[in-house]
Amino acid sequence: MTNQLETPGSRRLACSGCGTEFTCSPAGPCWCAEETARLPMPADGGDCLCRDCLRKAAAQSAASAQQAPNIN
Repeated sequence: MTNQLETPGSRRLACSGCGTEFTCSPAGPCWCAEETARLPMPADGGDCLCRDCLRKAAAQSAASAQQAPNIN
């Protein structure tokens, strides 16, 4: 029996934020494409985040951007 969470081109990941397992489909439709959050890929060698951690990271990023001084 095949794993219903995996499709051709998908991979099974553990969230680099919390360890929750999820499926990533970079070659096809992936749940993250439906998210409004857009964050850069981690430069520190980390991997994808689960939906909850992605949303938390996006909220923290937005809050940090609002608190940053506006230098012109």
